[in-house]
Amino acid sequence: MAIKFSNFEKIVRNAHRFTEAESQLTISHPFDLRDIHSDLPLDVRRLFDNGHYAQASFEAFKYVDEEVQHISGGHDHGTKLMMSALGGASPTIKLNPGMTTSEKDEQEGFKFLFAGATLAIRNPRGHKTGLKDDPDMCLDHLSLASLLLRKLDEVGLR
Repeated sequence: MAIKFSNFEKIVRNAHRFTEAESQLTISHPFDLRDIHSDLPLDVRRLFDNGHYAQASFEAFKYVDEEVQHISGGHDHGTKLMMSALGGASPTIKLNPGMTTSEKDEQEGFKFLFAGATLAIRNPRGHKTGLKDDPDMCLDHLSLASLLLRKLDEVGLR
């Protein structure tokens, strides 16, 4: 004699298949998908998760600024700091030996990337109220902050 199960019993008996399949799925955070630098302050992720995208970008670039200030021993902030720490004939923060034209160009380029990010991303979010970013724009900003931090990591400055 075959046992007949109700529809409900069939569902219950097969429920493990759904939970097992669900546990196989890995849902990644956008920070993981974009490989956002893990040293950014936890507030950056919290602000992002709560929808405060402009503030998350601002906090990330404040952190970059503080890192450059710490490494260079400078007292300035923002663009002035970036230009002095990464620029000139003998920069405080040397990203490479600076012997070839290519190395000098790279140093100069990163000086402008650091300074430009300060001007274009950090400053408006620090001086203007009501600025709203969308998640993708914020992730782009955080990717740039990550690139800058990784460049400092790459040369052993952090």
